[in-house]
This record gives sequence, C-alpha cells and structure tokens, in this order.
Amino acid sequence: MGLKEVYILGKKFRELIPEQSLQERIDELAARINNDFAGREVVFVGILNGAFMFAADLFRRLDLQARITFIKLASYAGTSSTGTVRELIGWNEDLKDKQVIIIDDIVDRGDTLEYAVNNLIIRNVTDIKVAVLLLKPGSYRKNIRIDYVGYEIPNDFVAGYGLDYNGFGRNLTSIYSLVG
Repeated sequence: MGLKEVYILGKKFRELIPEQSLQERIDELAARINNDFAGREVVFVGILNGAFMFAADLFRRLDLQARITFIKLASYAGTSSTGTVRELIGWNEDLKDKQVIIIDDIVDRGDTLEYAVNNLIIRNVTDIKVAVLLLKPGSYRKNIRIDYVGYEIPNDFVAGYGLDYNGFGRNLTSIYSLVG
C-alpha cells in the first residue's frame, strides 16, 4: 500500500505522520506532562494559528489544574520562514508568578519560540516549559530547551493537522510533507 497523497493549492504532499500515530504520540506527551506537573497549577499558552489542533488535543488529555490562553504569532510566508516574528494577537493575561507551558505546532529555526519565551521572561513567570509537536533539528538555531517533542522531522515543508500552506491544509488529520 502506497503512502497517501494530497494536493494543496496545486502542490503535492505525501503523508509523513498518520492521524493514529499523531494521537498516540499526543497521549504519550500528555502522560508525561500529567506526571511532571501533578498537583501544580499550570497555564498553557498556545501559539496560533498552527498549534490550535495540537493544543486542543493535548489539553483535553490533561488531568491537571490548568488553563489555556492563546497568542497569535507569524513568521512564515509561503513555504519559508521570514526570520521576523510578527505579533498578531498579543498577550492578554497576567502571567506573573505562573508556571507556563508553551504549546507550538512546529519549531523550525526557533524564531517564534524565542520570541514567545522572551515575552514570558519579561512577564516574570515562575517557570517556562515548551511542548512542540514537530521539531526540525537540522534547522533549529536557538538555545532554548524544548521539554516535550512529539516528533523530530527532516527540513521539509509540512502541512496538515493545524499546519498550513498559504492558509490551506490545516483541516487535514495527518501531517504531510511537500514533494512537488
């Protein structure tokens, strides 16, 4: 049986991580977070738009005293990182003295993650942890510890499960890699 393929805006993508595998890995990440933060209050900060599916699936599996908020940051244009992070929806909660876990869909170079962490530091949070679904270790250029990683993937452009290509493909339940 061949790998599943889809087209997004005329570009061909091949299935990289099937839906069932994603859900099993999120179960594992949630179990680790539940264990690490048992008995503690945690605020999760999801980074929109891409992390909304991962954040929702992860958050509903948690057995913690937790709340979630979202910020919207952008650093991509088409299939490439611009190197500049834009804040489209900002920080609207007082996070002083809180334990925070950032939830992001993918870490490529790390620009968005660095921006989020630096903004939490100036808000005087107690502790910052990071949970990402996908990490591209071959592209990562920052020195920020990523505590919970779903998958390490090659430096290919990916879409699906919240990740998009020019705004499309977020609704796909698996993750797909661009092939042409």
